[in-house]
Amino acid sequence: MPKISLNDIEIYYEIHGEGFPIVMIQGLSANTDWWTKELLESLGEDFKLIIFDNRGAGKTQNIDRNFSIKMLADDTLALMDALKINRFHVFGVSMGGMIAQELVINYPKKVEKLILGCTHCGGSKQILPSQEVIYILNRDHKKITPEKLIDGTIPLLFTEDFIKNDPEFIESYRQKLLKSPMSSKSFHRQINAISRVNNYLKLENITCPTLIIHGKKDVLVPYENAEILNKRIKNSKLFLLDKAAHSFFQPKPEIVINEIKDFLK
Repeated sequence: MPKISLNDIEIYYEIHGEGFPIVMIQGLSANTDWWTKELLESLGEDFKLIIFDNRGAGKTQNIDRNFSIKMLADDTLALMDALKINRFHVFGVSMGGMIAQELVINYPKKVEKLILGCTHCGGSKQILPSQEVIYILNRDHKKITPEKLIDGTIPLLFTEDFIKNDPEFIESYRQKLLKSPMSSKSFHRQINAISRVNNYLKLENITCPTLIIHGKKDVLVPYENAEILNKRIKNSKLFLLDKAAHSFFQPKPEIVINEIKDFLK
């Protein structure tokens, strides 16, 4: 398992494929296991993919301290510097999209193109999910088994129809989520870091070509957040998926992958 010492932690990372590099940043509680094989194989045909576990997630070291989204962006840049990759595309999903925003805002010369998936700018301008979803996110993880936590998470990621129509995929995804469950402390550190994001005014400083992807049935991060990003980021394109939820690659992964490949040409 490749690990590298950066800042105050050891970060777990993987490299897939060859070509111009894309650093891919996962979201809340997620790790490298959450990327689908189909996505990695398809993008890896044309690009070098760098995937990794954020601090406190997966196989990356868990330091007993609070952190910010800016700190996670600095971890990302430190990893790319250690791998001697000076310029790259950035693809951030959900919380990873917030990390990606921080990365390109603070280090614009490093980023060639930016992809923001199912994310928001934070602050008072963001569109919040329902109170029911907020309640699920703020549950005390210490009192719930990993299995029940995952069962509560699945409906936040996929539509009810997809869960019903593709139980084989859902069970496979469920097992991925159970491989390296996040500790309660780390989860709430990530939630707290997300709660302090406020990039609305800074978005106008993003000048690189940007693709914004969002499912219109997303209950975790309502799709109106993508429209806000699109209006504030000058050189951006909005790609909405009518039948997708937060995990926007389903039910038509090939459509999303092709859109990403076309954008990165």
